[in-house]
Amino acid sequence: MSLVPKFLSYGKKVIDLSADYRFKNTFVYESFYGVKHADKDNLKSAVYGLPELYRHKIRSAKLIANPGCYPTAAILALAPLVACGLIDYDSVVIDAKSGVTGAGRRVTEAFLFSEVYEDFKAYKVNVHQHAPEIDQVLSKLAIKKIKVTFVPHLLPLNRGILETIYVRKAAGKPARPVDLNQLYRKFYKNEPFVRIKNEGAFPRLKDVSGTNFCDIGIKDFGDKIIVISAIDNLLKGASGQAVQNMNIMYKFPETMGLL
Repeated sequence: MSLVPKFLSYGKKVIDLSADYRFKNTFVYESFYGVKHADKDNLKSAVYGLPELYRHKIRSAKLIANPGCYPTAAILALAPLVACGLIDYDSVVIDAKSGVTGAGRRVTEAFLFSEVYEDFKAYKVNVHQHAPEIDQVLSKLAIKKIKVTFVPHLLPLNRGILETIYVRKAAGKPARPVDLNQLYRKFYKNEPFVRIKNEGAFPRLKDVSGTNFCDIGIKDFGDKIIVISAIDNLLKGASGQAVQNMNIMYKFPETMGLL
């Protein structure tokens, strides 16, 4: 936010990988990131850069707030259910696991190879800064306030995010049973980087590592649904998604330069 106003003043388009323009509510941003927001004017026009939901806005945007890695996997996994009103919005539990690169490039003891190897732990339990980002987008989709339970874990791996998401179905049954795999395929039918697994199959990190894909698997348990999503946190969770946004903004083929 200290650099973006200058770039915009020169007529440049900006794709920002930080969290500075993701939150429309500056109080939420300041609470979770511990700094005062210094560019509220440009915040108003910033577009959340998740192409699968906001492609039409990204095309004409001057400033893109590239999403966080955990939110990308969570929102894509939940969007069809939330948009169709199929779940109890108070029941969302996200069990998320990330490779060490998800924590950034800071040199700290906790992220040294010798500290992470042969270990596994939860951290920032239900207070992670990505939780309100997920809440904001899902609430907009639902046209109702959603507050998820979000627990991230650190995997002893270099890269990759896998999220297992548990939800209850909304009270009252639809007129006829909903085929969730079919629903997801229809929702994402024109999305080049979202792949829906066949019924009974679920994503794994090896399938998405080094790619810009988000793989999603769904399991219907009667009154409950489990959704599992996987991305590469450095690509679809960061720079790959930024390139995807750039391609859309400049009217290049959306998949150009991406796997």
